[in-house]
Amino acid sequence: MKTDGVYVDTVGVHLPDEWVSAEKAVEEGLYDEYSIQYGTGLTGAYIAGDLPAVDMAVFAARQALGRSEEDVDSLDFHIHCTSVQQGPETCHLPGYILRELGAGDVPSVDVRHHSNGMLGAFEIAVGQMTGAAAASSVLVTGAENFTSPMIDRWKGFGTGFTASDAGAAVLFSGESGCAALRAINSGTLPELEQWHRGEESLLPFREKTNGASSVLELLSYFNQHVVPLDKCMEMIRDFELEIVHRSLVDAGLNASDLAWVVASNTDARMIDQMKMQPLGLPMSRSNWEFGRIFGHMGGCDMAVSLNHLLTTGQVAPGDHVLMTSSGPGWVSSSAVLTILDVPSWARQEASGNPA
Repeated sequence: MKTDGVYVDTVGVHLPDEWVSAEKAVEEGLYDEYSIQYGTGLTGAYIAGDLPAVDMAVFAARQALGRSEEDVDSLDFHIHCTSVQQGPETCHLPGYILRELGAGDVPSVDVRHHSNGMLGAFEIAVGQMTGAAAASSVLVTGAENFTSPMIDRWKGFGTGFTASDAGAAVLFSGESGCAALRAINSGTLPELEQWHRGEESLLPFREKTNGASSVLELLSYFNQHVVPLDKCMEMIRDFELEIVHRSLVDAGLNASDLAWVVASNTDARMIDQMKMQPLGLPMSRSNWEFGRIFGHMGGCDMAVSLNHLLTTGQVAPGDHVLMTSSGPGWVSSSAVLTILDVPSWARQEASGNPA
């Protein structure tokens, strides 16, 4: 889907104060030495402790709004994306965030798209801005606190991830911004829906049917009984590459035109084999080197990496950035941005003088 008149105004990020290295996690028996030497290459994780995910979303949104010439009263729409449960079953998370921001009557939705949440929310924002709603200012927030009985942040997804806590926000404008959203596309690979469900009941709060107590056990069940892991990865690679190609075509670009590929913060082998090699690009054009420090932050990976590129001076006007992510379902999205300007708040942070 080609997009016109949709711009990234600002980005906001909140990272917890505590960062735990992979080496320390090994010392505490939370991680294994093999994963450090031969596995992920991810160096640690941010841990929020008892800080709720939605509060990190509020902090990130405040930063995004503080960097913008717009204010909270100008918001036309709000989207919040999540991976794990972030509050009581009956609460509406966007309502909490908007109240904390001091917003008035703003339409809002909660998107449970897991690691694909941020780009899934981008697509909803495009619909609001280019469709009948004619919204001119849309706030997207995301946040994760992976302190969950279903997820072991160090090895709960296998050797390819360490789960890190964070909050992130992207403020879209219909007028101007530091980057233009050139294209975005999404898809669903329903053959892999059961991968993250196993044999569990579709009725909530029922007795477990196969005894799975973690995400890793659900994944293992599917690979043992339904589709082998190597076949899953082959299906995902081909499926996601097709979505990426659609976005590049819609943006009028070739893979060789890309300055950066922002992928979810997983291990180097996965990014190289699933993203960079199929595109014919070297790992030096991926976000791997800085993403490995943060670990996987669910949908927040996209905004945190974009913020990092802007505030460290690693992008310049005219640079094209591909964002690609995926999540259970199996869902995947890709977006193409073109940097129009490095804004003053980013230049100040790049020079060591935070805005």
